Amino acid sequence: MKPYISIIIPAWNEEGSIEHTLRHLQDHVDLMYNPGMRIEIIVVDDGSCDKTYEAAWPWADKLIKHDRRCGKGAAMQSGVAEARGDLLLFLDADLRATAGRALVLIEPLLRHEADMAIAKLPPPRTKAGFGLVKGLARRGIRRLSGYETEAPLSGQRAVRADRLRELGELRRGFGVEVALTIDAARRGLRIVELDVPITHRETGRDWHGFMHRGKQFAAVSLALLSRWKERKQLWYSSDRSSI
Repeated sequence: MKPYISIIIPAWNEEGSIEHTLRHLQDHVDLMYNPGMRIEIIVVDDGSCDKTYEAAWPWADKLIKHDRRCGKGAAMQSGVAEARGDLLLFLDADLRATAGRALVLIEPLLRHEADMAIAKLPPPRTKAGFGLVKGLARRGIRRLSGYETEAPLSGQRAVRADRLRELGELRRGFGVEVALTIDAARRGLRIVELDVPITHRETGRDWHGFMHRGKQFAAVSLALLSRWKERKQLWYSSDRSSI
């Protein structure tokens, strides 16, 4: 039986990028098409204030719109709820001409070599932050799950739908990838990381960039704290049951 692939793209105020991303993605989907393979593209507009919805409409198979901004994790969860595929591919909305390259993440799942595949992106063209968010995420994932990752913040990842649903609802907000990696490693999912030449919008060392990374740092910290509390609760429950 040929696989059914659902590509889920959360988007917020991406009027300037979403059409380019979807158009190039569709071109690659057409190139990889083979009889029996089914692919759907799902865009979740997370309460955008611009014309993201209108720009995405001609290119998406399913288009979901939140009445208000709920966060990236909630947008991803809305996409999962509507997805019919047995393989899910999550992509950011600002990949533009490089979006189609992410389809390579499906291959380890098709070969039954992995349950989740995460894209390792090339280094940024210009120096942006100081690596604080990435370092925090890597250390937190290692300490809370034992998994050593090179791409702790990557939003480009493929996962088997049945294994994802075993993990429960995705964490809301921008710490979703960190929490997902921890949950997957704890539950024994086979994870691989692949070098994929994807590029997306970069933030610089200006006020906007520092504000973005500050919010990201807070989101990652909260995601790690939530998973630490869960592990502490499991330890407490285990100790109580042994009394």
